[in-house]
Amino acid sequence: MAKAVVLMSGGLDSCVTAACAKRDGYELMALHISYHQRTENREETAFHRICDYYEVQERFVGSIDHLARIGGSCLTDPNIAVEEADLNRTEMPNSYVPFRNAHLLSVAVSWAEVEGADRIYIGAVAEDSSGYPDCRPEYYAAFNEVIRLGTHQGHIRIETPIIHLRKRDIVRLGIELGVPIHLTWSCYQNEEVACGRCDSCALRLRGFAEAGMSDPIPYVR
Repeated sequence: MAKAVVLMSGGLDSCVTAACAKRDGYELMALHISYHQRTENREETAFHRICDYYEVQERFVGSIDHLARIGGSCLTDPNIAVEEADLNRTEMPNSYVPFRNAHLLSVAVSWAEVEGADRIYIGAVAEDSSGYPDCRPEYYAAFNEVIRLGTHQGHIRIETPIIHLRKRDIVRLGIELGVPIHLTWSCYQNEEVACGRCDSCALRLRGFAEAGMSDPIPYVR
């Protein structure tokens, strides 16, 4: 069976993406990267629970905590407050971690090349995201060209199966694929009970509401 490296934060989008990789017939190699974000411990717990659910044997947990030393994001700098959710915001939210996905993908490509995987799955979402530039389809098209030029055989490709979906459709797809949504974690600032106030919580809650479903994880409000 062909292998695929799946970037798994422990959140809803990456969990649905893992289910897509399984649907596509790949053996999962699960990759979790911490960057000293506020909820890194809770996210890693979610990652392992999801891997256990899917009986994933090959797991890699890495760290790129230099992103925290670089700073510039409320996710990595405790001196920058997490903004209250504003789903109509037009400017870049302060939760953006500068060029983060390039760092994550670089680790994924290296692991894929060593282990013989020819696909990398990432749960990037363009339309219903917080406006991050590294979640756009053209970004991944460009990165695929970098991989082609920068790897030995040049055959590894990134797959973004949910990039054109809105959150409500991701929720519906997750239900359809039997995703363990109750094991996922998306909150930007809390590790015990989701805050319900950050952009990530607000996007998730709106997605469940528009899908006509209830989110199974606990919220403060």
